[in-house]
Amino acid sequence: MIRCLAVDDESYASDIIAAFINKTPFLELVGTTTNAFEALNLVQEGKVDLVFLDIQMPELTGIQFLKICGGKCKVILTTAYPEYALEGFDLDVVDYLLKPISYERFYKAATKARQILAPVAPVQQGVIVQKPAQGNDFIFIKGDTKNKFIKVNYEQILYVEGLKNYVSVYTATQRIITYQSLRELETELPQPPFYRIHKSYIISLEKIKMIDGNTVFINDQAIPIGETYKEEFFKVVREGKKNG
Repeated sequence: MIRCLAVDDESYASDIIAAFINKTPFLELVGTTTNAFEALNLVQEGKVDLVFLDIQMPELTGIQFLKICGGKCKVILTTAYPEYALEGFDLDVVDYLLKPISYERFYKAATKARQILAPVAPVQQGVIVQKPAQGNDFIFIKGDTKNKFIKVNYEQILYVEGLKNYVSVYTATQRIITYQSLRELETELPQPPFYRIHKSYIISLEKIKMIDGNTVFINDQAIPIGETYKEEFFKVVREGKKNG
């Protein structure tokens, strides 16, 4: 996971970036701040890998931040003023996001950062390709008691449901309860075939029986497609149909 910090003197702008970070599987939100000096302290303490940084900050501008930071983390600049982009690129930023920022453009920049900070198999056709280690076709899921681990083959998993205090992993023959977070399982399960389609659900694309509107059916279980995940999910479906 890439640890991220959103820095903007306008809190609503940092809230938008924070929401985008939380929506992106390979990013982890460390926090948001309107204070560039506070952000600089977090970077100096080694708590941040990637900063989404507004250029026009009071007291300490984004460009000054970059110069002081000295390459201790990667930076994606955000601003409403395109004329600042050139100076930012001269300081080796990952990317430059012009406000208002769409999630599609944000994801593209985040993917560039990922290729630098945590390279994995390439992103193709809207699918995050993250192959499991060679020879591994299974996962050990933490059980509901200490030191209990349950081995489950990827091909057995139908879908994963996140509930308030625990997560349920469903196979054709059993339901496994774990206190691992849904986000943690999302990073451990290979994509494809596993894909998050809702804040509470990860599904195996291979197990889909039918899609009807905004609902996926796996066996007889109806699983909703979340609004924030819908565009990317249907892009995956269209590409799969095209390649099938």
